[in-house]
Amino acid sequence: MPAVEAVQPAQDCALCPRLAAFRADNQDQHPDFFNAPVPSFHEAEPASGGAQLLIVGLAPGLRGANRTGRPFTGDYAGDLLYATLVAFGFAEGTYRADPNDGLRLLNCRITNAVRCVPPKNAPTPAEVNTCRRFLTGEFDALPDLKAIVALGGVAHRSVIAGYGLRQAAFPFGHGALHRLPHGPVLADSYHCSRYNTNTGRLTTEMFRAVFADVRRLIDAG
Repeated sequence: MPAVEAVQPAQDCALCPRLAAFRADNQDQHPDFFNAPVPSFHEAEPASGGAQLLIVGLAPGLRGANRTGRPFTGDYAGDLLYATLVAFGFAEGTYRADPNDGLRLLNCRITNAVRCVPPKNAPTPAEVNTCRRFLTGEFDALPDLKAIVALGGVAHRSVIAGYGLRQAAFPFGHGALHRLPHGPVLADSYHCSRYNTNTGRLTTEMFRAVFADVRRLIDAG
């Protein structure tokens, strides 16, 4: 089955009033920011079945993706994520925190559970639920999907809900691998935020171990 392009939120999406109002305030303060729902980042010319790896984050950072318009671009989380993707063959090029840096994804797609920047980086459960239609659209657009990496508990729970599964049957845990019924393997990781790395909750070695598992899973066919 060929891949189809997933529907992305409208630039002026108003499905979540609080997030739309926050975007409006940011537009006044930062007129040069992207400041809109951030679309998924994917290969320029994906294979017929689309990417086999989908990475799901939490939401755009105010001075990261909300500024640049590309997931995990412009803040520390992108430094760790993209270096890891290059190391495991899921990206090529040099990440320079700029959407025009020429970095290319390979058999990989990146999105967020919530597409708009939330106040204090904390979307409400209702906002996560509302935005899930775009996440499930990503699933539907990737018929060859073999693995999903959930960065943090919110992303994990949104993926589980998106597949209509019971949360209790698939508890979040860093390094856990969940084989979803009739779906891909869900690999959990703590979010690659500066807070998590600064506190030692997540180390580079811990993060790379998750992607080593995913690389082996995808290469196994």
